[in-house]
Amino acid sequence: MIRPYHAGDVEDIVDIWYQASLVAHPFLSEHFLADEERKIRQGYLPAAQTWVYEEAGQVVGFISLLGNEVGGVFVHPEMQRRGIGAALMDMACSLHDTVELEVFQANSIGRAFYAKYGFEPIDEFTLDETGEPTIRLRYGS
Repeated sequence: MIRPYHAGDVEDIVDIWYQASLVAHPFLSEHFLADEERKIRQGYLPAAQTWVYEEAGQVVGFISLLGNEVGGVFVHPEMQRRGIGAALMDMACSLHDTVELEVFQANSIGRAFYAKYGFEPIDEFTLDETGEPTIRLRYGS
């Protein structure tokens, strides 16, 4: 079930983000991840529209939008490949004619998911904070 995020979901969301990041982003430093966790708690979650995917009373995934920009879509690694990410993306895409996001070039898991979903690359750049090549993707008209 997809439902709007509420303040009681913060710890689950941060844990899902961290666990999924360790799998998809092994190239990121612990320092960078710690800084991102602070930003998620203090900036991203309060500013974004966030929905969670709940199964058997447990939050197992989430998606955050800033307008039509996907700030993050993460599913706990133990729950991946079950359609949860696609269901969250379907919900986000139902709200906007176009949806955009950024993915690290080295994130083969995320890139495969977005390609299968139908996202197309529109730009490439290097993220200043990490020095990692990053791809901007768009889905829709």
